[in-house]
Amino acid sequence: MVTPYDWQEAIGHRAQFIESRLASGVPVAAVSLEDGIVAATFRRQSPKIFEIYDRLMYSALGQQSDVESLRVTAIDYAHREGYQRSEQDVTIQRIVTAMSQPIKDAFANFSSSPWIAKALFMEVGETMGDDRFYCIDYDGDYINDHFRCCLCGTPAQAVEMQAQVAEIDVAGKKPKEMATRLRRILVKAMTAEGSTEEEALVGLTFEAALLGRHKTGDRRFQRLTPEDL
Repeated sequence: MVTPYDWQEAIGHRAQFIESRLASGVPVAAVSLEDGIVAATFRRQSPKIFEIYDRLMYSALGQQSDVESLRVTAIDYAHREGYQRSEQDVTIQRIVTAMSQPIKDAFANFSSSPWIAKALFMEVGETMGDDRFYCIDYDGDYINDHFRCCLCGTPAQAVEMQAQVAEIDVAGKKPKEMATRLRRILVKAMTAEGSTEEEALVGLTFEAALLGRHKTGDRRFQRLTPEDL
């Protein structure tokens, strides 16, 4: 017979396992500017910052297969909502609510593998004050923020990055300036005590993107290439 204590202990072990896997994940940072939302991270192979739908952008850290599965699931849901309802009904709140339940279910279901990932969803609005940032944790819980957000593998890393990102003066900043600033913050957070920045960045490629407040052509999403930085 399984007691509540047994279940709680098993959940605790499951959480410890996931957190140990996420601890080495490369963080993501995102900030609102007058031009839109700039997100930055480092990747090992596949890209980590994606457009989900018009006005919506996604990034994540964790196991690559789970990061990709979350992306595909979010895109499928967004396009289905847009087709069945309207483009205006595809909001970050709807997507996050829809995504959080299966993540929560997988975490609590011991007969299936949990999602080894943390996800960040971003929605650009008419003004900086309208921008939305939602972080979904591996257990399906989520929090929302305004103006800026960090997605980190450990609590200590989160405290350090959030403090640095909060100090950024965004007034008059252009996307490439912000991407460069975020790169410095990411590198500092990823560099362990006693090691060098070069060691921390082995096998990694910097990646940044802008989700524009106004469309350029038929899209808002724009990858910031090395030539832009």
